[in-house]
Amino acid sequence: MKKIAIPVNENKEIEDHFGQCDFYEIYTIVEGNKIQEVNILESEQGCGCKSNIASVLAENGVTTMLAGGIGQGAINVLNQSNIDVIRGCSGKTKSIVEQYLNGKILDSGETCTSHSHDHECSH
Repeated sequence: MKKIAIPVNENKEIEDHFGQCDFYEIYTIVEGNKIQEVNILESEQGCGCKSNIASVLAENGVTTMLAGGIGQGAINVLNQSNIDVIRGCSGKTKSIVEQYLNGKILDSGETCTSHSHDHECSH
């Protein structure tokens, strides 16, 4: 069993910026890469690298984060909690998880460098 988290916006799509999501969907994946269940975790909005979200996700068993845009600081904090980050995802969340489980989504290697509220996220 493994758990995958996705930062989600109000339209039930992946949030373009990790720190601005409305909530996280946590997918429990069982044998055969089947989705067993999806749980919702409310988000404390703000800079992902300064929040406690990495430890909360780790406590919930998450080992992978499928993200849209995300800063290096948030990636570092997630990695320190043994959560791998796959960047550059977009679209409907269930579809993203299914594509990832089928090997069709790889890390884009792109990291965001600024927030829309004039705050650098590369700390």
